[in-house]
Amino acid sequence: MSTAIAAPVDRLLYKPEEAAKALSLGRSTVYELMAEGALKYIKLGRTRRIRRADLEAFVESLAVLPN
Repeated sequence: MSTAIAAPVDRLLYKPEEAAKALSLGRSTVYELMAEGALKYIKLGRTRRIRRADLEAFVESLAVLPN
C-alpha cells in the first residue's frame, strides 16, 4: 500500500513567522524589517501578511559582498 504525499501549496501570502522560516531569519528580525520599511507587508484586519513577490524583492535587494 502506498501513501500519496501532497505537494506543498505555493503560497501567495505568508505570516511573518512563515516568512522568517522561508528567509532563514528570526521572527523578530522580520518584524524589525517590516517596521523599518525594508520588507513590505499588507494588513488584513489585525493581521499582517507578506506577499511572496515582496519576499522575493527583498532577497533581490540584498547586496552581495565580494569575496
